[in-house]
Amino acid sequence: MNVMNASIISFLLAKVQDLPSGLVYGLVALLVFGEAALFIGFVLPGETAVIVAGVVAARGHVNIVVLCVIVVISAIAGDSVGYFVGERYGQRLIRLPILRSRRETIDRTLDALARRGVTYVFVGRFTAFLRAIIPGLAGMSRLHYRRFLAANAAGALLWGVLYALLGFYAGHALDSIEKYSGWGATGLLVLVILILVALHLRRKRRDAKDHAQWLRDHPGELSQDPQ
Repeated sequence: MNVMNASIISFLLAKVQDLPSGLVYGLVALLVFGEAALFIGFVLPGETAVIVAGVVAARGHVNIVVLCVIVVISAIAGDSVGYFVGERYGQRLIRLPILRSRRETIDRTLDALARRGVTYVFVGRFTAFLRAIIPGLAGMSRLHYRRFLAANAAGALLWGVLYALLGFYAGHALDSIEKYSGWGATGLLVLVILILVALHLRRKRRDAKDHAQWLRDHPGELSQDPQ
């Protein structure tokens, strides 16, 4: 989380902390829901709203358990809407100017979804840009909705509770929020990269083993001259 995001958190905290609890819940639900469903995530990353609400909960204005439930449900519902929007209108949406400049990233993500859809749906929840586009791209890629929903729900549960508690336990220490949020995201990305590299190497070893087995099973075919 950079300095600009920290400034946004400070600004939002000053505006939100005096609102009635019902309005805080509704605002957070709208922002988290709209991140993928309404593409609000391109303007305001969802974790910013969740962290701010967590800090408000630490000050006793809202209940942290209720907040976590609302965040998780809103994330699942919003991403589901994004999935169906992408399934129906995806080709039109990726022509929008805000997405056209990211076409290379979108194409790589579509390719990754085709190969390891469930993994990318889960991992994408922890990156702001991917969190906004992956539900729609998953719908475009024809990833089965039940598989999408399972991965999305797991990611939303971990993400929602993690960032709500991050704001709650950090309280007023916004500098700590910046530091630990950044470390957490970096650590997760490093872990994902290591897993993907391991899977790639495992697949290469399996392919080499299969090829060696094929050579043993067909010893005479390579020695035959082509007719």
